[in-house]
Amino acid sequence: MPLPTRAGLDAVPTYRQGRSAPAGASKLSSNESPHPPLPAVIAAVGERLGTIHRYPDMSATVLRDVLAERYRVDPAQVTVGAGSVELAAQLIHAVAGENDEVMFAWRSFEAYPSLVRIAGATPIAVPLTETHAHDLDAMLAAITPRTRLIFVCNPNNPTGTVVGAAELERFVAAVPHDVLVVIDEAYVHFDRTEYVSDADHSGDEHQGAGIELFHRHPHIAVLHTFSKAYGLAGLRIGYALAPIEVAENQRKVAVPFGVTDLAQTAALASLDSERELAVRIDEVVQQRDRLHALLIAAGWPAVASQANFVWVPAGERTDELETLLREGGVITRAFSGEGVRISSGSAEDVDRVAAALAASALTLHASAPEEAVV
Repeated sequence: MPLPTRAGLDAVPTYRQGRSAPAGASKLSSNESPHPPLPAVIAAVGERLGTIHRYPDMSATVLRDVLAERYRVDPAQVTVGAGSVELAAQLIHAVAGENDEVMFAWRSFEAYPSLVRIAGATPIAVPLTETHAHDLDAMLAAITPRTRLIFVCNPNNPTGTVVGAAELERFVAAVPHDVLVVIDEAYVHFDRTEYVSDADHSGDEHQGAGIELFHRHPHIAVLHTFSKAYGLAGLRIGYALAPIEVAENQRKVAVPFGVTDLAQTAALASLDSERELAVRIDEVVQQRDRLHALLIAAGWPAVASQANFVWVPAGERTDELETLLREGGVITRAFSGEGVRISSGSAEDVDRVAAALAASALTLHASAPEEAVV
């Protein structure tokens, strides 16, 4: 007899990790930091290796206190999880279940629909605008009595587009207060959009609009991660700010001891090293903008990005672009028939993209038929 299988899992796609790169190639498929961990982070983690036979503090008390002080919130409003993706899952399980709806733009973070289905809720995907941005009016129109949670990925993954502070404020104000709006700011550190914000909330110059909205509206949650700008993708740690009643339910549905002591230690050390990190983040932003310019110059329809990647909505030419970059030693994240997401790497990585694009242009020129001589 067959083993029991949970009904509905056939509709849940397995999450695809960014492809690994062979030796000598550039891995620009996973939005990771191109920089190794900071020396202070390595030292702090090294000092804790002798205690890994002990369970971590499940509540991440020290880290939550530091974050609460930074953002001027109650520590009870702060939750910690194994990256922002695990926190997104916590929030869904905390507020939605069978017959409930969870809304998000599409295309957006690839895990959203799977996380919603795993929770037993119904995913509602609202198409992006022609400029690859959130269609907030359409999202408002899609709210029903079954809507429990709305994700706004800002900057959006994989398009890199941003919902401005004023339009996000209008959207939040129009959403009923019994619907939780989750502003997923996993890429906020790379956002150079001008926001009007209270500088006393944080030492982080690029904090986005989410924190401000959290302070002014009762139905907001904000997701941040240490995986991207802080370079801790391999340790899996992020945090959420949420209303206390939501945060309490997040802790109920969280996997016990899901965030290791080493991850908590690295996060604290990173928060103490933000000046050094700021230099690295600026380098990533510079290479992102350079990458965008190279793609545009080569004739590809790249979208201006405020994240640490560039989206190329190549449509039917998606596989062509992915192939020419792979043959040039660049591994990217391709969504066949839609587009290619290229992470912002080091200067050397972007040099490799430039060389691949140039080689393709030369090949195309060489294969073009000569014009008839009159």
